Amino acid sequence: MAEEHFKELSIAYSVLSDEDKRSRYDRYGSVDGASPFGGPDITAATEFFDAIFGDLFGLSRKKSTAGRDLRYTLELDFEEAALGCEKVVIFERPEDCDACFGTGAEGGAAGLTACARCNGEGVIRKKAGFLSSRRECLGCGGTGQVPRVACKTCEGAGLVDRERRYRVHIPPASTGGSTQRVPREGAPGRRGGPAGDLHVIVRVRPHPIYGREDDVLTIDVPVTFAEAALGAEVDVPVLDGHVRMKIPPATQGGSVFRLRGKGFPRAAGGPRGDAHVRISVETPTALGDEARGLIARLGDLLDDDVLPRRRQFHEASRKALDGEGAHDDGQQAAEPAHADEKGRAS
Repeated sequence: MAEEHFKELSIAYSVLSDEDKRSRYDRYGSVDGASPFGGPDITAATEFFDAIFGDLFGLSRKKSTAGRDLRYTLELDFEEAALGCEKVVIFERPEDCDACFGTGAEGGAAGLTACARCNGEGVIRKKAGFLSSRRECLGCGGTGQVPRVACKTCEGAGLVDRERRYRVHIPPASTGGSTQRVPREGAPGRRGGPAGDLHVIVRVRPHPIYGREDDVLTIDVPVTFAEAALGAEVDVPVLDGHVRMKIPPATQGGSVFRLRGKGFPRAAGGPRGDAHVRISVETPTALGDEARGLIARLGDLLDDDVLPRRRQFHEASRKALDGEGAHDDGQQAAEPAHADEKGRAS
């Protein structure tokens, strides 16, 4: 729409600024006695408009086309993404066909002929009254040439897929979804245009015991009741090795211990973050008769004097039962609040 308005303005100005043209238009309704705003002067005005505003409205004939970008999803282990690594990515990308030199024609450039749709101009022109428009020819893609005989190797496309290997550097502290841009490793441009880029998208495999909170590495360490009660030394795996850590006696489930400098590298540089070791006391899932008897005996020996959290719970429970309106709802079997498909509580 804007194109038509600009053309009308340029044509009207060419008429109004010339006394002879203006008098002819006032007398005959046109400047050449044939059609309003007709004649070679109007064509010149239209060509002037195309020269000035053609690029603005995408009317100019395309000289080159940039290649499209390619995407590659790279899966990394948790430790690789955290500490950084180098990986060789193997992918296929379109490249110029060697048989036809990227022309799509048998015999290369010599096998090209002028496009019949656009007469070799690369654009289709249409004229409605004193206005004209043009668009890129779809038959030749704006090149003005088409193959006489399509290349058998690439079937006239001018491109074939070839395997490409590229070594990409993954910086430390990379996260899932982060992208590495590799310039000019995408699809090749056409008619001398630049190649596209390769975008390597990182996907981090989940880890069974590690988690991440900014630059803090979280580690879940399960221990037995005996280890939590009596204290112990456990090997804690970190990103680049193991740390021998002491668990003090009477450690409660959910306690968190800090290992300085064993977390994630910081993207801005400087010292690494910390690792937070979270203790979980694991309850046995299967007991033999002897173990069952020993645990039952141990339970008889443990009272509220050595279980402060249990004592606190009992005191709060008694206050609730002694309050007004307290009543007994009877016994009810407990079940996990959330369970997965296998019935395990989550």
